[in-house]
Amino acid sequence: MVYFVESSKHAAGLIQTNLRSLGVSDRFEILQNGTVRAIGDLERRASSASFIFLDPPYAMREAYAKTLSALSDSSLSESAVVIAEHEKKFDPGEKFGSLQRFRTLLQGDAGLSFYSRAG
Repeated sequence: MVYFVESSKHAAGLIQTNLRSLGVSDRFEILQNGTVRAIGDLERRASSASFIFLDPPYAMREAYAKTLSALSDSSLSESAVVIAEHEKKFDPGEKFGSLQRFRTLLQGDAGLSFYSRAG
């Protein structure tokens, strides 16, 4: 099951259209909400999530700390891996509560930071 979180109604519609064009009709849900508020919805729906992928607009740098901190405080799976895509020249941070970065991959202008629960 895949949960998409998108605050923009237009962008949520584009996700829906793209999924339909690929023949995907089930095993996903689009949560049209702000990221931090959507975490509560995800806790109820997907408490055993294996992977959480963040890709906020690069200009919204404050969204990284806000979202990673909220995920750290959430009751989502202790074994979940959180992956944050970001600009290569921007470091979203090493640690957010119980979330600790364990890997960074840089390629072109983008980077991926991988986090898991510390301990």
